[in-house]
Amino acid sequence: MVLKSHKETNIILIYSLFILLLHPLFQLNGKMNETDEEIYRRYLENNTEDDFRILFDRHSGNLTLFIKGFVGDIGDAEEIMIDAFAEAAAGTSAYRSKSSFKTWLFSIGKHLALKHLRRAETARRHEPDIDGEAAESPEMTLITEERSRRLYQALDSISPEYRQVLYLIFFEEMSVEDAARVMGRSRKQIYNLVERGKKALKKRLEAMGINDAQ
Repeated sequence: MVLKSHKETNIILIYSLFILLLHPLFQLNGKMNETDEEIYRRYLENNTEDDFRILFDRHSGNLTLFIKGFVGDIGDAEEIMIDAFAEAAAGTSAYRSKSSFKTWLFSIGKHLALKHLRRAETARRHEPDIDGEAAESPEMTLITEERSRRLYQALDSISPEYRQVLYLIFFEEMSVEDAARVMGRSRKQIYNLVERGKKALKKRLEAMGINDAQ
C-alpha cells in the first residue's frame, strides 16, 4: 500500500511538472479560442506581437486568395495582403465593432486590390503599344497560374463579381450581411449575385466536362 501511494504521488508530481512546462502552450491555446475582435482590441491596447501573429495565421492565406481574385497574380496578391495587415496593425483604418474583424480586414484587402488595379491600368495606358494591340484587361489575366484544381479554373473564368461573392459566401463562410459590407452591396443584390454566380459556375464546370455540378 505504501509503494502504491508513492507511485501515485510521483505521478501527480510528474503531471504537475508537465503542466508547468506546457503553461505557455496552454496560454496560446486559450488565445486561439478567443474571437478575432478580442485579440485585435488587445493588440491595439498592448501592441502585443503574439496577438497579431494569431490574426495573421488565421487570415493571411484566405485573404491572399481573395485578393488574387482581383489582381490575378499570386505574387501581387501576397504583397497586397501584407499591406492590408500593415494597415490593420497601424490602426490607420478605424475598426467598427458593427462588423467582424474578418469582414473589415477583407474590405481593406479589396480596397487595396482595386487601388493596385487602377495604378496598373494607368501605367498600361502610358506605355507605348509596341505590337499595336490593346492592353489585356485585368480580368483576362486571371487565368494564369495555380490551375491544378478545376474548381479554381472555373472560378477564374467567370465574372469577377460572381467569383468574389461565391468565394466570400462558400469559401470564407461569411454571412450575407458581411459579404454585402465587403462588396458594398445590398443584401438583395448579394442574393442575386450568388444565384447568378452559381449558374455561371455550373455552366463553366459542365463545359469542362464536369456534368454533376450542383
